[in-house]
Amino acid sequence: MSLLITMSQRELHRLEVIQKIRDDRLSVVQAAELLDLSRSQVHRLLQAYDLDGAAGLVSKKRSRPSNRRHSEEFRNAALDLIRERYLDFGPTLAREKLIELHRISVSKETLRQWMTDAGIWVSRRERKRRVFQPRGRRDCFGELVQIDGSHHWWFENRGPKCALLVYIDDATGKLLHLRFAGSENTFDYLHATKAYLQQWGKPLAFYSDKHGVFRSTNASKTDRTTGLTQFGRALYELNIDIICANTPQAKGRVERANQTLQDRLVKEMRLRGISTIDAANSYAPEFIEDFNIRFGKVPRNPNGVPPVSADMSASLI
Repeated sequence: MSLLITMSQRELHRLEVIQKIRDDRLSVVQAAELLDLSRSQVHRLLQAYDLDGAAGLVSKKRSRPSNRRHSEEFRNAALDLIRERYLDFGPTLAREKLIELHRISVSKETLRQWMTDAGIWVSRRERKRRVFQPRGRRDCFGELVQIDGSHHWWFENRGPKCALLVYIDDATGKLLHLRFAGSENTFDYLHATKAYLQQWGKPLAFYSDKHGVFRSTNASKTDRTTGLTQFGRALYELNIDIICANTPQAKGRVERANQTLQDRLVKEMRLRGISTIDAANSYAPEFIEDFNIRFGKVPRNPNGVPPVSADMSASLI
């Protein structure tokens, strides 16, 4: 009765070469060159072939656990921590917290597999094909800054629902400023923009949606001469353009950043027990620095002209 043997392409190639040696069609030296092995290794393969036939060339490690495999105790300890503290974390963020806070190091894909097998993580199904053509990034840092407000339960059940004003660079995807506020209003946008300009200088333009802060929705509430909102007039005095996108997809950079913030920032504040707007604004610079290290990209033109310093005498507030 013949025995079925499963072999890899590499093992099949070795079998072919070994058989040629036994048929006197190849020398050991030639076989060693073909297989990129030493002559002693070829002799060992010949001995295994003579003893067990083709089965002697099959790797003995097949169907056995890897020598680098983590123990069941280690796996269970990591999963217990995730169930206890990071149940709604994705594998990437959960891995970061295991390393930072618990000194438990495991690869992202291994942890993803563990969480999937344990029913903690459900893999995302293949996403629908994009309908909108993505807009290319600007070339230079500070050339275009996308701004948006995200209403969310940032403090979960520890505090009220509030807005996060987000400023993100179009060329690099780096967060440049975050400000928590009670709502998305002109006063807080002016405060946030002033802080942004003091730190980074003037961009060529801000890219926003058509929220009433940025675009006139009622002529009686705007400057009848220019048709600008109060925020728009402040930018006009600073010679900064305001571009209003027609669809959310057009300002996809900041929209995707909001989704990441609603995942990562919420959980980071939970771990720190942050439950007020003031405490959240104090923590924001630390989060921004870490976010940019992880997700920031190099601009296509790193030697582009930097933003110019803003003249704060233009009195944003």
